[in-house]
Amino acid sequence: DSISFSFDLLHEVSYTDCEDAGFFIKFLQRLKKLCSIDWNVINTTQRHSFGYEKIPISLIKKDVNITKDINFLFAFRATGDNHVFLGFRDGNVFQVVFIEHTFGDIYNH
Repeated sequence: DSISFSFDLLHEVSYTDCEDAGFFIKFLQRLKKLCSIDWNVINTTQRHSFGYEKIPISLIKKDVNITKDINFLFAFRATGDNHVFLGFRDGNVFQVVFIEHTFGDIYNH
């Protein structure tokens, strides 16, 4: 079960305030690596590597506008450091909701 990413639900705050193009290049490189592994590997990998952690919706600082009844978002490392991108799994597709280009903008770490 390979992983795919969708940006249909990406909130504008994820990219409108970021002036660092290098961040997004690193982010795309990270997505490419994640696409080369499957959900079984992701589910057993540490969160600071290619795994994730669950962040309750109540801890998100920004308005979460999604139609599904979601209680938490998965946080993956966006660039291999502590910056994250958050979303939820919909089958084999990961719906990206936020990209945190500035540490702590989306939730308190």
